Amino acid sequence: MVILSNMRVISGEKRHLLLKTLSNYDIRPTTDKIKETLFNIIQFDLNNINFLDLFAGSGAIGIEALSRGAKYAAFVDSNVEAIKIINDNLKHTGLLDKSDVYRDDVVSFIESNLKNIIYDIVFIDPPYNEDLYYRTLKALSSSIIINDNTMLILESLKEYDFSFVTELGFCIMREKIYKSNKHIFLRKLK
Repeated sequence: MVILSNMRVISGEKRHLLLKTLSNYDIRPTTDKIKETLFNIIQFDLNNINFLDLFAGSGAIGIEALSRGAKYAAFVDSNVEAIKIINDNLKHTGLLDKSDVYRDDVVSFIESNLKNIIYDIVFIDPPYNEDLYYRTLKALSSSIIINDNTMLILESLKEYDFSFVTELGFCIMREKIYKSNKHIFLRKLK
């Protein structure tokens, strides 16, 4: 079931536009307050970049990045209804021409590198009830879609342990903890 929610674009060129989400899908839209905090942290990293929204859900994070200055965003989700919602939200915000939407398994997408693009920021927010962080980071560790300067942002439950990232060649640059979840900022070890 599709609903028009109180989820919105917070800032930038498309601010205040409402976005659709799915009410019967395992989507946990990032709250406006947490989304605003996240984008305040990365606001100076968004201008003219390539942004990748993995496990995109409604596409709200990638759309926010585009609204705030990213030149391009790719959205990846395996759920057919989520893909429809992302496309609807991109049409509604007028951002279709700056984006591509892929219905695919995240690891398959990473390995395929369809457009030969290097992403500057990758946002990773898999369902919390599945251990997809390791698989996704393992695929990214050997992928050519990121480089040493790419920032990876993970959204997870507050108690999730990311000590394994160093064995995959990443280092934690920053951690922002909220009431029940957190954002982890990673880069490749140099």
